[in-house]
Amino acid sequence: MEPISAVFMTFGSILLVASWIYLIIIAFREDFSWGLFSVLVPPLAYLYSCFAWNKTKEVLIMAIAGSVLVILGLL
Repeated sequence: MEPISAVFMTFGSILLVASWIYLIIIAFREDFSWGLFSVLVPPLAYLYSCFAWNKTKEVLIMAIAGSVLVILGLL
């Protein structure tokens, strides 16, 4: 793996994990059941962000940026 690919993968993974944790925090503040299901089923946290767009749009943008970095690291 080239060094730049490793950097993209590392920072992309960090962004994805940070956005997931932040979405869990937001989900728990909104409703306990959303928070619990977001912890147990991680993709559900991003589904929750679609329903609470006004509260989570920055976090969703951060997750998209992380995904783009991971994809760039794979290329």
